[in-house]
Amino acid sequence: MRRSFFMYILVAIGMVAVLARVFQIQVLEGEKWRQKSENLTIDYRTIDAVRGNIYALDGSLLATSVPKYEVRFDPNADAVTDDVFNSNIDSLAWSLANLFKDRSAASYKSELVNARNKNKRYYLIRRNVKFTQLKAMRDFPIFRRGKYKGGFITVQQNKRQLPFRLLAARTIGYDRENGARVGLEAAYRKDLAGISGKRLEKKIAGGTWMPLSDSDDIEPQDGYDLVTTIDINIQDVAEAALMRQLEEQEAAYGCVVLMEVGTGEIRAIANLSKGADGSYKERFNYAIGAATEPGSTIKLASWMALLEDGYVDLDDKIQTGNGKHVFYKTTMYDSHEGGFGEITVKEAFAKSSNIAVATTVEKYYKSDPQKFINHLYQMRLNQKLGVEITGEGTPYIKSSNDSTWSGLSLPWISHGYESQLTPLQLLTFYNAVANDGKMMKPMFAKAITNYGDVVEEFEPVVLKKSVASKETIKKARIMLEAVVTEGTAKNLKNASFSVAGKTGTAQISKGSAGYKGKKSYQASFCGYFPADKPLYSCIVVVNAPSKNVYYGNLVAGPIFKEIANKVYSTSVESHEELLATKHTSSRPRIPISKNGDYDDLSNVYKKLDIPYTNQENAQWVAVSTGMDSVTIKPKRHLENLVPNVVGMDVEDAIYLLENKGVKVEIEGRGVVAAQSVTPGAKIPNRGFKIKLKLS
Repeated sequence: MRRSFFMYILVAIGMVAVLARVFQIQVLEGEKWRQKSENLTIDYRTIDAVRGNIYALDGSLLATSVPKYEVRFDPNADAVTDDVFNSNIDSLAWSLANLFKDRSAASYKSELVNARNKNKRYYLIRRNVKFTQLKAMRDFPIFRRGKYKGGFITVQQNKRQLPFRLLAARTIGYDRENGARVGLEAAYRKDLAGISGKRLEKKIAGGTWMPLSDSDDIEPQDGYDLVTTIDINIQDVAEAALMRQLEEQEAAYGCVVLMEVGTGEIRAIANLSKGADGSYKERFNYAIGAATEPGSTIKLASWMALLEDGYVDLDDKIQTGNGKHVFYKTTMYDSHEGGFGEITVKEAFAKSSNIAVATTVEKYYKSDPQKFINHLYQMRLNQKLGVEITGEGTPYIKSSNDSTWSGLSLPWISHGYESQLTPLQLLTFYNAVANDGKMMKPMFAKAITNYGDVVEEFEPVVLKKSVASKETIKKARIMLEAVVTEGTAKNLKNASFSVAGKTGTAQISKGSAGYKGKKSYQASFCGYFPADKPLYSCIVVVNAPSKNVYYGNLVAGPIFKEIANKVYSTSVESHEELLATKHTSSRPRIPISKNGDYDDLSNVYKKLDIPYTNQENAQWVAVSTGMDSVTIKPKRHLENLVPNVVGMDVEDAIYLLENKGVKVEIEGRGVVAAQSVTPGAKIPNRGFKIKLKLS
């Protein structure tokens, strides 16, 4: 027992000794050992690459990474001796105080001296330093000696900025560190982000990582740039027009999309919603993500189904009665009080008669409703478009096999209820009608580039070769034109060019409450222009206007009209070629020449003995041919801007454009009649493509 007791005492003493040592290390000497542990932590840390830029079609910057710098100082660098430090600290402190103007020179000096005395190796001077400030700091006393001799350390950080702020902000999107990713920033994240590098860093007190020698760095590879299909000028017009109408009508939200008919390229997309403070901002991409009941705009598909099956023709008469019709004890109303009486199919569509389309669809498809639904499926109205931007709303066209199908489903679906489509999905269908039946996938990106060189170019994608027969498409376009010439959208009629489209006014469902209580509506207009040779299609949706005006022609129509007028007036392709020799009686007696190189033209005039006047010496000139002589005027082309080559010989046009680093694609024969990029637009990079149409 004595030996056991003795061993117990020894173990107890040992335990007390261990606990005392633990207390000494963790409490009494804890700070010293923690700091030493941190100072011994060395690791390769990630260096973020510079994110690529996002450009508009004309080269304007939509999103870019602006560098900000964090500046630190190692006051205990080996080369910063007492003599160097003490003889320059006053000047350095004065320079910092004079540059940032946030504190006195004495305050800066006190902090720098204190950092040196405490053996700091990575002392923070300032965060978010601009490049111009950084450039000035490189010439400051001590700092001018560099990183190793002067302890001057800079860490670059890139901040994403949108130069045009609100314009297309939601479509451009963002890619945040917390994982929130939307828009083109998210869709092309891998291309824009680049490849991160590695840098050997040391962890110091406070959890801060300090870069060590540059010799072991693995440099990051900057991200590629993205060229979008957005036209910044049209985008500006679209957002301004939408903003004015939303504010005037005090609506909940609205969206606009403008698409190029032949390619599906999106030229403008705007989404504005009302915040708690009453202001309108881009908070959600309604055009892509909001699937709602389309209202009367879906009547185009309903009538096309009837035309496809040969049940009706445009001149067939339909009895709509007094504007009321009962389906299974539920009354349907036409917007026109008293009804339209007997009208043709064309008139029924132009005047947007609910009863005409509902009774006709009910008459021919009641015994086989799925046959009608299959037509809508055939038109691809039940499928997503598969656009690269995430969050596309799911279209809903109810099947007759659905458990919620009732006797009301067929007539109600025919005029825009019990179904859901996003604005972009509906626009894509209308665009197909404008494009002779060919359905194009909406495009937001033109190309991925790297320092001006094209890495990948995106081509138009055909989703469906034809949504209906040629004959049905032809009749559908006649009906769409009638809406503007004699129907619900007569206020959109334009003297300069023709417009085709359809108004839509849908009552908004309140979920489980249905359509009971205070009514609210969604107004829309979807169409294209010019109607005879469609170049652009456009949809406008305004949700819940609150000024007792809710019809599509009055709420959405003015926005469409303003955008169409702007696009038409600025688009060369929209106008017929103006012939200089319209009347033979007014033709000059000397040959007409096109614009081009001065030396070539003057040589021809001299050989043919044609008198000409040269107003000013220039290589590229414009020619004005009179009855007896020619006037030559200079045609100036700025270095980084797209020149106007319309009217030039194709050889001169190619020479001029390719010397600016532009790639040229030619369509047709003759002289240049139109160019795909507006003259005066910025050339974003070498390899930028321009299409020339010859005639």
